[in-house]
Amino acid sequence: MSWKSNIFQNFKLYAITDLKSEDPDILSRVEKACRGGADIIQLRSKNLPDAALFRLGTSIREITLKNQKLFLMNDRPDLALALKANGVHVGQDDLPVAVIRKLAGRRPFYIGKSTHSLEQALAAEQEGADYIGVGPVFETPTKPGRAAVGLELVRQVRQNIKIPFVAIGGIDHNNVSQVLEAGAERIAVVRAVFGAANPYDATHKLREQIENFSAAHARD
Repeated sequence: MSWKSNIFQNFKLYAITDLKSEDPDILSRVEKACRGGADIIQLRSKNLPDAALFRLGTSIREITLKNQKLFLMNDRPDLALALKANGVHVGQDDLPVAVIRKLAGRRPFYIGKSTHSLEQALAAEQEGADYIGVGPVFETPTKPGRAAVGLELVRQVRQNIKIPFVAIGGIDHNNVSQVLEAGAERIAVVRAVFGAANPYDATHKLREQIENFSAAHARD
């Protein structure tokens, strides 16, 4: 098994940028998130032009390769493939999984899909997604206007979905234990890492909380 496959099968913490403009500090923050324990870094920006995304993505890919972490692109299969990223994460209104798979060809390429209901989660699994995002679990400014799905959806997905899923949306050090108790084993965060004063410390603390929860419940 390659290190990339091993990371994907066992990932616990997924850190996502939310860039409103080019941030000269983002690369050092990505490095700190990798060293702190994030398994996957996703480059997400609804504002930056393609040229800026490509520049940033090229640098982030180098950082993730050096640290043996996975790098995914948000929304843009074309940029993900151009950057030789490890995959792409798409929303409900983006290209279908089958189309992205065809674009990717034979290369290893992970495809994740955002879901906001059990029906969408089941559909994404049927569609052939490698993993799904479930959320927003709590209200979050990174998804303005979208109501929180709550912990109950996490419980339902845990009981009904066979592929990996990652809980996302408003999760931080103060509430991550609730999400883990509801059945999530993988957590995605935006502000809890990239909005923190020290991304290394924030990532390390979250990782420690997830690992400690898993260890405690393995003994039960």
